[in-house]
Amino acid sequence: MSAFQLAQLNVATPLEALDSPRLADFVANLDRINALAEQSPGFAWRLVGDAVDAKGAYPLGREVIATMSVWDGLEALQAFAFRSGHADVMKRRREWFAKMTDAYVVLWWVPRGHRPDVNEAADRLALLRAHGPTAKAFSFKDAFPAPDAEPAGQAGEIGDSCPA
Repeated sequence: MSAFQLAQLNVATPLEALDSPRLADFVANLDRINALAEQSPGFAWRLVGDAVDAKGAYPLGREVIATMSVWDGLEALQAFAFRSGHADVMKRRREWFAKMTDAYVVLWWVPRGHRPDVNEAADRLALLRAHGPTAKAFSFKDAFPAPDAEPAGQAGEIGDSCPA
């Protein structure tokens, strides 16, 4: 088992207020999708409440909504994000959210049991936006392995011969 887990931050800017008729279907699905995440294999934790830091500041912007969670690994997060009911709801994101020109999802590895705060997540998103994918902040498309992952070509690789 890895000593690391995968943290993720996803940000969006709603086209209207969350209590508007335009966002009613999105809001109506929040509890169901959050419950689905919490019941998904590999789920560890999610931010509950507003994306406000301890000082009451909004490091992601006052108009931005965010989800932040921690997973046992990339595969678990991918299964939830792309192969569950979450994907069906997110196919409609353009109905509810402004098109983002910058990165809006950032992934990074954290020590097992660590729960990132909003400031840490905002820093990782800024790092991805400024420098592109690195081992410290990356995307689904350009994912990096956990810091303690076996290097490519080590034991367990398909095609390894039995030493016996």
